[in-house]
Amino acid sequence: MKASVAFDAMADITDATFEQAVIERSKEVPVVVDLWAEWCGPCKTLGPVIEKVIEGTAGQVELAKVDIDANPQVARAFQVQSIPAVYALKDGKVVDGFIGAQPEPVVQRFVESLLPTKEQTEVEQLIELGDEESLRKALEIEPDNHDAVVGLAELYVVDGRPDDALHLLARLPESPDTRRVAALARVGVPDDLDSVDSRLAGLIDRVKVDDAARQEFVDLLELLGSDDPRTADWRRKLTAALF
Repeated sequence: MKASVAFDAMADITDATFEQAVIERSKEVPVVVDLWAEWCGPCKTLGPVIEKVIEGTAGQVELAKVDIDANPQVARAFQVQSIPAVYALKDGKVVDGFIGAQPEPVVQRFVESLLPTKEQTEVEQLIELGDEESLRKALEIEPDNHDAVVGLAELYVVDGRPDDALHLLARLPESPDTRRVAALARVGVPDDLDSVDSRLAGLIDRVKVDDAARQEFVDLLELLGSDDPRTADWRRKLTAALF
């Protein structure tokens, strides 16, 4: 689990903090970037308006203010040609923006477009509950929601329904999460990770000629995870056995 990081709803961002405070943070909550400079009169007009509107979202949208004179790397990243320039980021990507000082109603609509819909909020609440019924309801609203699919598939595995888990995971593109749960579905939940070594040792002589053995071997490595020092050693043994 990642350590929690405290963020200000409105913060002055620098070249050094931009990646974490804007790009990464936008994967958790929409971030509005206000590019300004001390000499820019319209920036001073727009700034308080943006701050007021975003403060009204009660933390559902955050503001990152960037002085382009002091932070030229950020300015280059946005290819700034005139200011004030305002951009909205979600999931690490720019999704909207505008140039120049705008009246409060325009800013209000801009920020409101970033707020989660009622359906999105309901899905998040259902995923947080995490039981089978709640996750099923979340998928009725958003059939391809990554967290709901993975969470429900993992419940299926624990409940002894591996085929249902694999069928559900087929909705999503492959990712570390889907590979891990698919591996659990195919090889079962090990009693402990130490037992994985003996299972791998029993498979290594068959991986070249037995597709099922090779798949089980790969799945067991997935369960060990890349951080386990044994994984690299077993991968080398697999390569040697195959080639």
